[in-house]
Amino acid sequence: MKAIRRFTVRPALPDPLTPLSELARNLRWSWHTGTRELFEAIDPEQWAASDCDPMRLLGSVPPARLTQLAGDGAFLRRLAEASDGLREYVTGARWYQDQSAERGGELPGAVAYFSPEFGITAALPQYSGGLGILAGDHLKAASDLGLPLIGVGLLYRHGYFHQSLSRDGWQQETYPVLDPNELPLSLLREADGTPSLVSIALPGGRQLRAHVWQAGVGRVPLLMLDSDVEENDAGAREVTDRLYGGGSEHRLLQEMLLGIGGVRAIRTYCRLSGHAEPEVFHTNEGHAGFLGLERIHELAAQGVEFDAALEAVRAGTVFTTHTPVPAGIDRFDRELVARHFGPHAELPRIDVERILRLGMETYPGGEPNLFNMAVMGLRLGRCANGVSTLHGKVSREMFAGLWPGFDAEEIPISSVTNGVHAPTWVAPEVFRLGARQIGAQRTEEALSVGGSERWDAVAEIQDVDIWELRRELRGQLVTEVRRRLYASWRQRGAASAELGWIDDVLDPDVLTIGFARRVPSYKRLTLMLRDRDRLMELLTHEERPIQIVVAGKAHPADDGGKRLIQELVRFTDDPRVRHRIVFLPDYGMAMAQKLYPGCDVWLNNPLRPLEACGTSGMKAALNGCLNLSVLDGWWDEWFEPDFGWAIPTADGAATDDDRRDELEAAALYDLLERRIAPRFYEQGPAGLPDRWIEMVRRTLTRLGPKVLAGRMVRDYVEQLYVPAARAQRTLGGVDAAGELAAWKARVRAAWPRVAVDHVEASATGATAELGATLSLRVRVHLGELTPDDVEVQTIAGRVDPEDFIADASPMPLKLVGGPDAEGRRLYEGPLALDRTGPFGYTVRILPAHRLLASGAELGLVAVPSQGTGEAAGVLLR
Repeated sequence: MKAIRRFTVRPALPDPLTPLSELARNLRWSWHTGTRELFEAIDPEQWAASDCDPMRLLGSVPPARLTQLAGDGAFLRRLAEASDGLREYVTGARWYQDQSAERGGELPGAVAYFSPEFGITAALPQYSGGLGILAGDHLKAASDLGLPLIGVGLLYRHGYFHQSLSRDGWQQETYPVLDPNELPLSLLREADGTPSLVSIALPGGRQLRAHVWQAGVGRVPLLMLDSDVEENDAGAREVTDRLYGGGSEHRLLQEMLLGIGGVRAIRTYCRLSGHAEPEVFHTNEGHAGFLGLERIHELAAQGVEFDAALEAVRAGTVFTTHTPVPAGIDRFDRELVARHFGPHAELPRIDVERILRLGMETYPGGEPNLFNMAVMGLRLGRCANGVSTLHGKVSREMFAGLWPGFDAEEIPISSVTNGVHAPTWVAPEVFRLGARQIGAQRTEEALSVGGSERWDAVAEIQDVDIWELRRELRGQLVTEVRRRLYASWRQRGAASAELGWIDDVLDPDVLTIGFARRVPSYKRLTLMLRDRDRLMELLTHEERPIQIVVAGKAHPADDGGKRLIQELVRFTDDPRVRHRIVFLPDYGMAMAQKLYPGCDVWLNNPLRPLEACGTSGMKAALNGCLNLSVLDGWWDEWFEPDFGWAIPTADGAATDDDRRDELEAAALYDLLERRIAPRFYEQGPAGLPDRWIEMVRRTLTRLGPKVLAGRMVRDYVEQLYVPAARAQRTLGGVDAAGELAAWKARVRAAWPRVAVDHVEASATGATAELGATLSLRVRVHLGELTPDDVEVQTIAGRVDPEDFIADASPMPLKLVGGPDAEGRRLYEGPLALDRTGPFGYTVRILPAHRLLASGAELGLVAVPSQGTGEAAGVLLR
């Protein structure tokens, strides 16, 4: 008979071994080699059988073995060292504490980081792809740096899904049930021992309640809300059933619980633990955007007016957008959102229309009946960013409708390029090679903190050591691929007797290419199949063969993605090439940690510019794998021919997607055949591929320090968290927030009567030559506003054939007179002609206030209309 419930009965640890429990529950073990080796020493076979999960290991070790270890002096010394090391790690001063001491409290006292998914370790499967892995790496790097950060997410009882293949290669999904008691989690409890509860009001008088589970990510607490509690009705219990599942209302409830419930969970956690309340709230993508509404509601409960509360909340909010694809943004029907807020549902102190106004697409090109979570995130966040330089540019163009009248480059969305947590993703063999060169401590600092001086030592590593390392990692991947491929074919219904060919799959001496990611259409999983005959020739070349390892999951509702997987799988099943190209199902962190180090080349061929960042190539690079990618995401920013290859794109030339794929696939084949394979197999005088090894060395020395999550988190601190904390300290007070809110309301009401009336210019030199100066005179109408409410600027720079100003440089003009009889004011200023060629200028009026983050914040601008003065273009010789 089948059990109705499953749980693990763990043996009681002998007193000398009790520190093992703490080590197993703090997820630092997932990136700390010494702690993992300690658990492996308990029982190497059980460690492997438990998929390297300490909680599962401790539940399977026989009591006799534990008794033996309790009397093993050498093991107990290792245990004490690991336990002391963890204690020092979570309490000692690190980078952030040093910075705080130097900068006199400028840094925020605490930061809250919200994400719908977190990829910390395969032992806590709460992620689907890059967004979650990035969030996990953010928490780990924050821990390494000592940043006082609190992570907030949901606990999904089914996680994402496990992927397998049918006999004909169709993706199949299963959703195993996760028991929190078997995971490295603990329940947040009140002082009397009862579980803490957060509650969300639902329409019709229902309640959505959630427990709060805690995970220790080094020194960072991660709070995860779980709606599977007895007090809920059946529908409410299923809200956190699975990641990215269900229909629109299900997703809306998940996002309300994440944002609103997440803030309430933080308040409870800080009350119980004594942790500092966050000054900065960071929304990782729009899913958690409702956190801003909850914070406004908190202030409304104190009697603060909505507009003032909005300014106070915006001040300390950071919003990060991760998608350049509009389809990747959650959008809800207006009426669905309206039904879940107001007097008879959640946030009763806020007028529903004010809530809706924050997310509605009320801009050119928007759909007026849709509530857009990213739009709300931008309207609620004073600081916003994309996740690479190119993605920042794409995001400014994508959301330009929110700032009408401003050029894309002026839209207040910056960028912080993603990074990856090197201690998680660097293979132990790579770490040991670095430790032999510069010592274990300096290697650990290089991976967690960064700094190019620590990476320069890689230049001194001998060629033979690098090449032996690469072959060892390739060989490990071959073994792993064969094991996983055999298991996959058995799941597909094959008998053991027909799988002997798997013993010859891949070769540890053949150029190995990796491709693994989610499978939406824009990532082009099957671009490599565009010319199958040519791909077969590359795979089976007599002298310079290549081999390819592919993995990836399609969303369960994405039949198009599933068809792409099936197409690729059918090709890999061909007996002519199945020893050279494989598809591995159920891509996840455990597989990735073997895949990245074992590949020689990491392939990425999305439709440019639809890859926001693409961090898988960063993880590969940290292990000495070279990147072969379209110039998209981070590769567009940091590519150099010294350490990788760029696939030429046809985005400006191809007339349709099919033609574009044809051109870019041909370019990919050419690179593999003519440049990449010859360099890999070309040997120097010592019998080593000298030029290839040099590219590996340059990848490590020049890319290594850039792609670190430690660098990324430091950038967030300097560029976003510190400014947000500064603004929060200024606007968090009711008086300042109220002042700014009242001023904004007055400016918005008066702005229709603000206008540029007349523009004239006279040259101070005889002609408009380089080095001459124009004197500008501008008359403006300010209506009910005063000169203190605005800034009048001139914008000048080179002009294109359509008279658009490129590389524009704004300069303020000076008030010199007025108002005249018609109420106009006069502004003047010089305009230096500092460049040759087609040159143009214009003028504009912007709102100005000492508490604004930027002149574009309100999205208001007044520019000259036709007939306000002389032409704006001036041609220089």
